[in-house]
Amino acid sequence: MSTKAELHDSRFDVIKWVIVAIIVAAGVYGNHYFAAEPVLYRAVALVVLGLVAGFVALQTEKGKAFWTLTKEARIEIRKVVWPTRQETTQTTLIVVAVVLIMALILWGLDTLLGWIISQFIS
Repeated sequence: MSTKAELHDSRFDVIKWVIVAIIVAAGVYGNHYFAAEPVLYRAVALVVLGLVAGFVALQTEKGKAFWTLTKEARIEIRKVVWPTRQETTQTTLIVVAVVLIMALILWGLDTLLGWIISQFIS
């Protein structure tokens, strides 16, 4: 891309981000202004405004990069080998046992040091 085209796209991106900010601000103000209306109506309106703001944000360069990152992350998550239920249970039990042992060691050390300090104080 030429620098003129990049500058032109950059200007449009700024305009798009301003539009996104205006949509979000309108949602916040509208939610406050229509506070007497049922929550369901306000929630639906906020979801619609959020979708519109998201759509506009995805049209920017950063939005496109974010969407690409999201798609690639989903692909990588599918490649993960998740542990079985048995492995998860065993690992959890090991962690709980280590935490309990460390708690007992620290409690004993605290008690011992407290006793030693109390011998010096009295």
